[in-house]
Amino acid sequence: MGPAAGPAAGPPPVALVTGAGSPRGIGFAAARRLARWCGAVAIAATGPRIHDRVAELMGHGADVLGLTADLTDPAAAQELVGSVVARFGRLDIVVANAGIAPQGEAPALLPFAELPADAFRRGLALNLDTAVHTLRAALPPMLERGYGRLVVVSSVTGPMVTNVGDSAYATAKAGLTGLVRTLALETAALGVTVNCVLPGWIATDSSSPRELRAGRHTPAGRPGTADEVAAAVEFLCRPDCAYITGIGLVVDGGNTLQEEKGAAPF
Repeated sequence: MGPAAGPAAGPPPVALVTGAGSPRGIGFAAARRLARWCGAVAIAATGPRIHDRVAELMGHGADVLGLTADLTDPAAAQELVGSVVARFGRLDIVVANAGIAPQGEAPALLPFAELPADAFRRGLALNLDTAVHTLRAALPPMLERGYGRLVVVSSVTGPMVTNVGDSAYATAKAGLTGLVRTLALETAALGVTVNCVLPGWIATDSSSPRELRAGRHTPAGRPGTADEVAAAVEFLCRPDCAYITGIGLVVDGGNTLQEEKGAAPF
C-alpha cells in the first residue's frame, strides 16, 4: 500500500490548528470539527485564552492539548511542533490559521506610500511568516512518515482581490498561495497534500462594521461564518482527500464572481 493511505488504515489522526484562540474564529471552528474524528487535536494561540478553548473542546471525542506560541518566531514554531509530536507520537494534520494580529494588536491600515517599513514587515510576519515557520517545522516529520495534510487559511485578499490599505496583508496572502503551490509539487508523490482555503467576508470577533457591511453585499446576501470556512478546511484534511493538492478553495459566497457590488443586479 502506498504512502497516501496514511491513517485511514491505522489509528485516528493527530491534528494541530494554529490561531485557535478566538471562540468565534476560523481556527477554533476547524478544531471543533477535527476533534469529532481525530484521535488528538492540539490548538495554539499567542495568549492564555487558548486554555479556555481546550475546556470547550473537551467532550468532542479527541484528546486535546492547548499550547501558546508566537509563530513569528521560527524557534517557537519548531518547539510547538516538537511538543505535539512528543505528546502524541506523530503529527498528521496541520491547519496553519494564525494571522491578522494577536489579541489587543490593531493592524496598520494605511496606503502603501504612507505605511512605515516596519509596519509593512510586521504585516508580513503575522500573515506570511507564521505559516511559513509552521509548515517548515511540520513538513519533515510528515515526509518521514509518508503522510500529511497541510492546510493554510489564506484569503481572497491578495490572491484574487484587494482593498485600499491592505498592501501588507494582500502581499502576505498572495505569497501563501505561491508557497502552497510549490510545496504541493514538491510533496505530491510523498504522501503529503498541501492546500489552502481562501475566505472572503467572514463574520468573526475581529470583523469590523465595514467588513460586516461588505458581507451583506455578497451574492449570498450575508457574510460567511467561521464554521462554513472550517467545513472547507475539514474536507481538505480528510484521509481520503489524497488526490487534491495545490488548490485554493474559495469560500466567499460568490463575491469574487461579481463585477457590480453594492446593489442588487435586478
